[in-house]
Amino acid sequence: MNDPKPSKSSRKREYLALQELGEQLLALRPQQLAGIETDDGLIEQVLEAQKIRSHSALRRQKQLIGKTMRQLDPEPIRAALARIGSSDQASKAIFREAEQWRDRISEGGSAELERFNRELGQHNSLMQELVEELNSCINIDQQRLVRRKVFKEIHRLLLAKMQKPVA
Repeated sequence: MNDPKPSKSSRKREYLALQELGEQLLALRPQQLAGIETDDGLIEQVLEAQKIRSHSALRRQKQLIGKTMRQLDPEPIRAALARIGSSDQASKAIFREAEQWRDRISEGGSAELERFNRELGQHNSLMQELVEELNSCINIDQQRLVRRKVFKEIHRLLLAKMQKPVA
């Protein structure tokens, strides 16, 4: 019966938290935004804010996004941001692992390639050719180019391994 109204300070904290959540959307790419289940008007406001270069205009647009967020359920947006964040972390981890394998294979040659193949659970003839090409490089520029090819192939293989469904 005597339900106390939230204080002005607590309402303001809640509004600022929603605005901050909306601002996190500004860091996303358009295809990531398209995957979020929310109001199309909010997505349009975020896309518009991404184009703005004026500091004061951007601040006003962020406030508008915060105001729009008050009318929406923030939980699907929080869940989508968490999902996107975890996939970004996985992508970065795969990138680092590919760099490490590239360096190990570049230094260790065929022996390290065999370790990589055992860990991957498959043999890749292209990788064998790249290692042989790497061993036959005569200058640093050639070696850099081949190391880049080795990295791309390792990265592709690691991504495929990650995306393979577990039986």
